[in-house]
Amino acid sequence: MKIKLKDEFIKLGQALKAAGLVDSGVVAKIVIQDGEVLVNGEVETRRGKKLYGGEVVSFDGQEIHIVK
Repeated sequence: MKIKLKDEFIKLGQALKAAGLVDSGVVAKIVIQDGEVLVNGEVETRRGKKLYGGEVVSFDGQEIHIVK
């Protein structure tokens, strides 16, 4: 799955919501804080982590590719 950036970056919580992998920001916060989300293969626990083109988010067996 791909998310095309409208701005310079998208925050991790917003990316999960935009991809439809979580229903709300609250759910995004919980799964991120619980260490269930990987960014470029490493656990990321900051919901506000800025994602730029070329980064890959993995959650629940799905991958989101961030593209410029």
